[in-house]
Amino acid sequence: MGFSASTGRDSGSVLDDRSREIFRRIVESYLETGEPLGSRNLSRLLPISLSPASVRNVMSDLEELGLIYSPHISAGRLPTQSGLRFFVDAFMQVGDLSAEERANIDRQIRAADRDQPMESLMAEASRMLSGVSRGAGIVITTKSDPVLKHVEFIRLEPTKALAVLVGDHNQVENRIIELPAGVTSSQLTEAANFLNAHLSGQTLPELRGQLKTLKDQVQGELHALSQELVERGLAVWSGDSEEGKPTQLIVRGRANLLEGLADVADLDRLRLLFDDLEKKDSLIEILDLAEKGPGVRIFIGSENKLFSLSGSSLIVAPYRDGEDRIVGAVGVIGPTRLNYSRIVPMVDYTAQLLARLSR
Repeated sequence: MGFSASTGRDSGSVLDDRSREIFRRIVESYLETGEPLGSRNLSRLLPISLSPASVRNVMSDLEELGLIYSPHISAGRLPTQSGLRFFVDAFMQVGDLSAEERANIDRQIRAADRDQPMESLMAEASRMLSGVSRGAGIVITTKSDPVLKHVEFIRLEPTKALAVLVGDHNQVENRIIELPAGVTSSQLTEAANFLNAHLSGQTLPELRGQLKTLKDQVQGELHALSQELVERGLAVWSGDSEEGKPTQLIVRGRANLLEGLADVADLDRLRLLFDDLEKKDSLIEILDLAEKGPGVRIFIGSENKLFSLSGSSLIVAPYRDGEDRIVGAVGVIGPTRLNYSRIVPMVDYTAQLLARLSR
């Protein structure tokens, strides 16, 4: 399993075994409970005999290194963002999934019938990751080129029509297009009939190429206005975005991120996060994050500007097509106290499974 992370300050070189053990206990307690761990309770957990006063001295050293902090006076300690990064890089043990866990993921994602569109499988993947992580499962896909089965134009206004395009898995694309001046209803029907007779069973790029080669035939079979409609309708359907830009985002489990959040500021930060996620630039950024490193990548809090306001963490992995091209990303968004060692292998395996199913 691939795993990469952005390593911060190498604090391990200045920590002795006792300091590392105390730091590890503080982080593990935080990941499990979300609560600060005090010196008295910590001294009872240690495998060595150490007084609360000695534990406090070590805590003070860890605090100076920027690895832990006290949320308020007389409280225990919590890991800082830098501390969490150090823990992930230096302490976290990432194992493989058991056969039972793999089978469970397979079963949930394949709950969508294999003959259904890939979108159904991706929705199941997002829902599954949300359930196991108690965060939000996220799946991003790049633009695909469906094979067309049927095309129809429906007039809405004198200068507008609805283009209905049906793909090979019965996906339906509806696009409003501007009509050339003077187009009649019979010409709309004529244009749709021409497409269905000559161009069905191809992807959109293939259609556009076919239109060029059939230009002479188009001029003979269609009125000039119908030809313009065909070309303009196809151009509108393909969209103006650059090739490869993501066009779909699937998120499941938003409510999980709101559990236990009573502070209005926390809720506002999460709303900002979801507003960002629904902007195409943010989707492109997540794909870029997944692409820049091999395997699963972990981003904690403000390590990525996308999450600097929300205080959330992202575990993300790319998935690839049969030609090893990245065609999307799958991951989990949640609080910084995610169970990283459990979620990383699940994200990794889910990305591998989606890659196999998309081929």
